[in-house]
Amino acid sequence: MAEVTEPQFWVALLQIIGIDILLSGDNAIVIALACRSLPPQQQRWGIMLGTGAAIVLRILFAAGIVYLLAIPYLKLVGGLLLLWIAVKLLQPEPSSESHQITARNNLWGAIQTIALADAVMSLDNVIGIAAAAKGSVLLLVLGLLISIPLIVWGSTLILRLLHRYPGIVLLGGALLGWVAGDVLIGDPVLADGIVQRLPWLHTAAPVLGAIGVVVVGRWLAARQQRRPSSD
Repeated sequence: MAEVTEPQFWVALLQIIGIDILLSGDNAIVIALACRSLPPQQQRWGIMLGTGAAIVLRILFAAGIVYLLAIPYLKLVGGLLLLWIAVKLLQPEPSSESHQITARNNLWGAIQTIALADAVMSLDNVIGIAAAAKGSVLLLVLGLLISIPLIVWGSTLILRLLHRYPGIVLLGGALLGWVAGDVLIGDPVLADGIVQRLPWLHTAAPVLGAIGVVVVGRWLAARQQRRPSSD
């Protein structure tokens, strides 16, 4: 525990807290968006189980971070998956009649959506924490522990805002699209090839991801809402 007395330890811990604040917000938004359609009594379960999924995934990624970074196209596939999840989360809530019938399935459906999105975003979180920890297992563990209350508190707050101001669903979807574009363009295969020749893609990819999610999400939502009236 001698490292705790060294100034570098506390500097690294502050860096990790900053990374957690920035990146845990993405997880919190996913959890809130996925749980907004659940009955109130199931929303707490959704938040707790979604947070649990995020933490378990971060622990697994932290244990195998060196091997994960060596897998080609991992971030590329993860970014595309996150784009799909973001569009899916922008779809309208089910009607109250079907809500009662599918409530049980919706909880597990929400958890599955959260787990898939967390699998992408938790990887970036662990990469950031591992870089700041510089090989310190204690700092790595502290980083994971600090992220737990941030995700729980953040998702609870965002869920309340979603119920009060439904329009911010689009902002959440746009943010997830931004993160997806950033993850996608950060894949080593793209970074070593296309991005080196076209550096402006570092800025363009997140912007296009955010715009694309909102445009496609709204188009699909409008199409879904028109369908019952045409039947």
